Amino acid sequence: MFALIGWRLAVMIPNAVLLTFLLFATVTSFLGTPAAIMLGEEASPEAVAELNASMGFDAPLLERYWNWVSSAFSGDFGRSYSTQQPVGRMIADALPLTLELAVWAIFIAFAGAVLINSATILRSVVDRVTTAVSIVGITVPNFFLGLILIYVFSIYLRLLPTTGWSPWSAGVGLHLQHMILPALTLTAFYFSSFSLVYKGEYQATEGSLFVRAARSKGLSEARISYRHILPNSILPLITYAGLSLGQLVGGAVVTETVFSMPGMGRLLVNAINTRDFPVMLAVGMVIIVGVMLMNLVADLTYSLINPLVRTAR
Repeated sequence: MFALIGWRLAVMIPNAVLLTFLLFATVTSFLGTPAAIMLGEEASPEAVAELNASMGFDAPLLERYWNWVSSAFSGDFGRSYSTQQPVGRMIADALPLTLELAVWAIFIAFAGAVLINSATILRSVVDRVTTAVSIVGITVPNFFLGLILIYVFSIYLRLLPTTGWSPWSAGVGLHLQHMILPALTLTAFYFSSFSLVYKGEYQATEGSLFVRAARSKGLSEARISYRHILPNSILPLITYAGLSLGQLVGGAVVTETVFSMPGMGRLLVNAINTRDFPVMLAVGMVIIVGVMLMNLVADLTYSLINPLVRTAR
């Protein structure tokens, strides 16, 4: 297990360095200089050049990248250009909400895809329903689905809040009421994709020799499904779910904007609108590292279930 972790880290670290360098180079080179953003469009070239020199913005790209990434890993992401708040504190305030939303969405999508598509009773009905839901979930954009859910459950039925967010300290019930619609909006696409992946693996495993042998012994279809087919069909889904959880941290941008939730999504949108470089870079780094860490967790989980992976390189 430790050899597997070491091998994964040896591959992950160079990739993280490359991706964060590309992020830094793209944001700081193609969106204008930080000094020009801070001083405004009416600033003179002399003033921009003076601020660049005083703050080190005119240093070579590699030197600026090293200063940024070394400060970031020590917990110092700089200060926001628009609010003058420490970026690390802004990330710490926004990240828990986005992580909670992503975990809820991935849990509902994963559990729903496995349990529903493993059902053996009324298989034809289940197949038709899940296929229809999968098509809708994949094809309908998140923002449109979110607006539909707001209209149905908040405006028409008046069961749930339209937008906003309530912390846990305000009450568990109120907090969950604000999380239901955003979580369902994010869940739709991933439930659909998980269902298609798992259904394909399930059907392939269902025709295996050991499944036919279990049926010949007279085992019930429910026991065969949940004790024999499910453990062998779920492995690819675990890897996919791990990758999706990291992607959901970045993919929550639209959902959080639609529901006016103060998470990483809205933080990134505000930073892009104001060209707030430190915030953009910090959010980008969190997304990159989050995707890689979730990939590592998925690999380790996969190896615990399938020991053959531990010896793979």
